[in-house]
Amino acid sequence: MVFHGSGDYIAKCYENLLKRIYPVIPRYSPKEISAIWTEEAKFQRWLQLEIAAVEARMEAGLVPPEALATIKQKASFNVDEILEIEKETKHDVIAFLTNVANNVGPDSRYIHEGLTSSDVVDTCLAMQMRDAGKILVADIEQLIEVLAKRAVEFKYTIEMGRTHGIHAEPTTFGLKLLLWHQEMLRNLERMKRAVAIISVGKISGAVGTYQHLSPDIEAAVCHKLALEPSTISTQILQRDRHAEYATTLAIIASSIEKFSVELRHLQRTEVREAEEFFSKGQKGSSAMPHKRNPITFERLTGLARVVRSNSIAAMENVALWHERDISHSSVERIIMPDSTTALCYMLRTFSEALDTLLVYPERMEENFNSSYGLTTSQTILLALTAKGLTREDAYKLVQRNAMESWSTKVHLRDLLLKDEELLNYLNADDIARLFSTETILGRLKKSVDIIFERNQL
Repeated sequence: MVFHGSGDYIAKCYENLLKRIYPVIPRYSPKEISAIWTEEAKFQRWLQLEIAAVEARMEAGLVPPEALATIKQKASFNVDEILEIEKETKHDVIAFLTNVANNVGPDSRYIHEGLTSSDVVDTCLAMQMRDAGKILVADIEQLIEVLAKRAVEFKYTIEMGRTHGIHAEPTTFGLKLLLWHQEMLRNLERMKRAVAIISVGKISGAVGTYQHLSPDIEAAVCHKLALEPSTISTQILQRDRHAEYATTLAIIASSIEKFSVELRHLQRTEVREAEEFFSKGQKGSSAMPHKRNPITFERLTGLARVVRSNSIAAMENVALWHERDISHSSVERIIMPDSTTALCYMLRTFSEALDTLLVYPERMEENFNSSYGLTTSQTILLALTAKGLTREDAYKLVQRNAMESWSTKVHLRDLLLKDEELLNYLNADDIARLFSTETILGRLKKSVDIIFERNQL
């Protein structure tokens, strides 16, 4: 990724930082989304916009056709030359226009006529964010496919459900994945809305009042760039749009973090129900040869923090002075390339990690059976209330045996069979049936079928 903006000190520092960080990210370096944010790509969009503006004005009878032809033929730029000119002008758009004019000649007077810098910069940024967003939409769709495939694969794979980290009642690994699948469907709709909200341009002049152009010219230019014209603007597009886009990226990154944290937990030695793929020759620790660590999911957890932090900066950009100031610009030159590139990497990396995830159903069953039957407590409670006990009395009966089971590590079923008070309501056959694997799995399978059908998977 290359820093998008003027050649100031922070830009150079940021580029140097990225050169150190991004080479360590493995093979899924999101090159096509990084390419959107290069200086070359930015200036190319600027040129596309400027030519579109000349063309729209020619169509309105304001520019000679032969001048447009000359501009289309000769208009070009050189990034290094622009940056060299900018050292003197301290203004990136003027440096760009000067470089283009040097190539076009006298007809360059028709370029940028009636426009202000933000017409170019803001509309270009909208194009970049739109194009990056479309890549992210495709990446989300790919992740949704992987989640659907693996959810069906483990639809009936029993797993211990945990609340507060403590065994609760049985669920299935497929249900966990289906839950994530549905969350990513919501994220897909969020991302599509974010792309739509940012796919807006403005060619309305210094404070948005069309003093030297017209709304018709703006509409024509935006149409040529596949954007909607903003119905009203100041010198800039309003930054609530950018904040919505950035917060959408943050929500999606938070979802990936949520999934990653769960899979990190499942890879703990004490749990070991799932494990990220460990390739041949891979090493987990410089000191301990036995280590197989959840480094991918840890990396994704960390990157989510970056994307979330950037969304705060985007919200800080909403409030600007009067018709504009420039305090938002330096921020966006960092956070938009940073967040879109990071999220692209996160989506692709998580998709691959999930697709190759090692899942251990036998270990899931062992963990389910490790809590002495305590996870059947609600089933016993309801069986007692069905026999006529109040909920309070039934709760006390079950809880006192459950607490003893925790302390003594004796199976809850065996304790219930010795509880004379409880046996007044449930006999040995009742208790055996309530604890039987067939009863538990049969009831769970019915629930799983209903939930999968309801979610159309």
